[in-house]
Amino acid sequence: MNDPLGDMLTRIRNAQMRGKSTVKTPASKLRAWVLDVLMGEGYIRGYESAKTDNGQGELVISLKYFEGTPVIREIKRVSKPGRRVYMSVKDIPAVRNGLGVSIVSTPKGVMSDAAARTANVGGEVLCTVF
Repeated sequence: MNDPLGDMLTRIRNAQMRGKSTVKTPASKLRAWVLDVLMGEGYIRGYESAKTDNGQGELVISLKYFEGTPVIREIKRVSKPGRRVYMSVKDIPAVRNGLGVSIVSTPKGVMSDAAARTANVGGEVLCTVF
């Protein structure tokens, strides 16, 4: 798999289109950090770590709905393995005039665009969520 984070975002998108309450994805630190940001911003209910039968780790993500519609309307990968996108703190975009969130990987950790502006750090823009 070339893009594990893109795979997780696609699994979330597909599960919400089908109205699933949970979705499973292989575990990694980066995925867990991105899920922490999504949970902190209120886009998912939460997630838990689990083990598969063969001992591999996986994350079970609890999706969030409001009156039957998914809370995440749009989730897009910005920085891809073929084309990385880095931005300084001044250039980090506001998603939908501040209604959405950009998730940024900075030297101080993975955080939302608002937290990155507060900490005055830039980095790689991983994805945008609205």
